[in-house]
Amino acid sequence: MKKVFVIMLAALLALSLGTGLAEGVVNVFNWEDYINEDVIKMFEEETGIKVNYMRFTLNEDMMVQVRTSPGSFDVVFPSDYAIERMIAEDLVQPIDFDKVPNAAQILDWLQTPDYDPEHKYSVPYMWGTVGILYNTTKVEEPITSWGQLFDEKYKDQVFMMDSPRDTLGIALKYLGYSVNSKNPAEIQEAANLLIEQKQKGIVKAYQVDETKDKMVAGEAALALVWSGDAQYAINLNPDLAYVVPEEGSNVWVDGMVITKTAANPDNAHAFIDFLSRPEIAAMNVEYIEYSTPNKGAIELLGDDYIDNPNLNPGMDVIENCEFFHDNHDVKVLYDTYWGMVKNAK
Repeated sequence: MKKVFVIMLAALLALSLGTGLAEGVVNVFNWEDYINEDVIKMFEEETGIKVNYMRFTLNEDMMVQVRTSPGSFDVVFPSDYAIERMIAEDLVQPIDFDKVPNAAQILDWLQTPDYDPEHKYSVPYMWGTVGILYNTTKVEEPITSWGQLFDEKYKDQVFMMDSPRDTLGIALKYLGYSVNSKNPAEIQEAANLLIEQKQKGIVKAYQVDETKDKMVAGEAALALVWSGDAQYAINLNPDLAYVVPEEGSNVWVDGMVITKTAANPDNAHAFIDFLSRPEIAAMNVEYIEYSTPNKGAIELLGDDYIDNPNLNPGMDVIENCEFFHDNHDVKVLYDTYWGMVKNAK
């Protein structure tokens, strides 16, 4: 996708049509490296609102900050299960959608997501899947199943994700269970599968951000990854390919919410609406390389995006996946079994 110039022209035209300047600030708390910085500058130039931009790396760390620092954050970008938890803890306020008209651009299947079923508290920002990134020169068979991550033929050739929820989740899915299982016996069975995988020497490493670059360099045959990281790697190494296995997977969404204690709620609404403009959403997709929930952005991105199953999978793939749900009541169980996996010899 090389449409940045066209998209930026559209965005600049939109800026020239903007209304008068507002005052004040908006305090934004987002993931690391998860926005095109030109977008922030364009918002400030159009609105006169200063963006105080802060970053986090884990949903759990973000929620601690929101709980303990009331009034410090206006717009926050939690993942689906974290949105569900924040709603339950009364940490977010309903969005006034009259102030976010561009939210009408959101794809139909994300209008009433499981984690925010009334579509009352969040606007989707990015989404994606979890699957297998593989090197076509290092495999001799179609990659279709999670089971291939556990096959001894790939000894010392598999990167797994250093994430209890994602990695236990795919093991659960392979065994025929839900990624949201709260059944101790099922979680133990998934952990035992992962322990056996490690003890057989199949796992080359548990990691997250490093995986995409190591796969580009040809250091393994298979890797458990998020779809955006897969697309990043494929862009740099055409020998790589990505698949969501036939057993199904996790489909995730990172959304935009306004905290209950937001000091600048009007500016927060303005920021969310700005990021939901098709031309702005498209700019962020070009930069981040995850999937957009924005219909207008998809049209701007054109065939390169529409025809890419990694970024724009069919509904048959999506319907075979599950959102993660809040699992705070069994988090200790997941963390305990994950510790057993990581410490296995």
